[in-house]
Amino acid sequence: MRSCSVCKMLKVVPGTVDDYKSLSHYHYRDTGLGPYVCIFALRPEVGCFWRVKVRTVGVIVYTMPVIGSELRNIATGDMFTGLDRSTRLALINKNIRCISRVIIEPRFRSLGLAVRLVRETMPMLDVPVIEAMAVMGAVNPFFEKAGMKPFTAPVPARCVRLIEALNLVGIEQKRLIDADFVRRKIRRLPKQKAEFIESEFKLFLQSYGKRRSMPPGIEMTKYVLTKLTDRPVYYIWRNKNLELRM
Repeated sequence: MRSCSVCKMLKVVPGTVDDYKSLSHYHYRDTGLGPYVCIFALRPEVGCFWRVKVRTVGVIVYTMPVIGSELRNIATGDMFTGLDRSTRLALINKNIRCISRVIIEPRFRSLGLAVRLVRETMPMLDVPVIEAMAVMGAVNPFFEKAGMKPFTAPVPARCVRLIEALNLVGIEQKRLIDADFVRRKIRRLPKQKAEFIESEFKLFLQSYGKRRSMPPGIEMTKYVLTKLTDRPVYYIWRNKNLELRM
């Protein structure tokens, strides 16, 4: 099936929880859906010859926004700050919806369908602002391709310190996605350097509650590197046809 013909056979329609459940295991957050505002699905047109085998090609889920978001404040110029909690909550709930999940069935990826789902459904939400938070935004920026503007969180000082410490012993930042490599590298360091890195790991973990007592090893390394490289991207889209509701 050529991509152009596949896309022409698909349409965006109101979806259901069943659409989400049929694809949820393909998402990195394979968890319960929780409260949602609406769901849209990509489905084959009636009469499509492969429709009997694939009912739902893609799904997008919208939820209510959280009340507090530092990157939202940056993206909106503190539009929702400086208010008492109840007023801020009411204003956010009137004006913002959040994209919680976008899932494409693996056989139909790389066809631009995630971009299409986002681009076509955002105007259907009768609110001035749509937002999304993507952990893998820098790797797969389909929200940006759909017309959303990205904002990246600044790197925390504790992350900068550990990245620099690892660099001092010859572990480059580009290798921090490979926990096994980092662990092997630490084991091969001279004793003084290895102890220095282990002490930096323990210092880094002081910000993570019960994790602060993790023993040295591959599991601790994986956890630290996950937190070290986890840099969510905040996306925002403004519906130019709608004014903010006060």
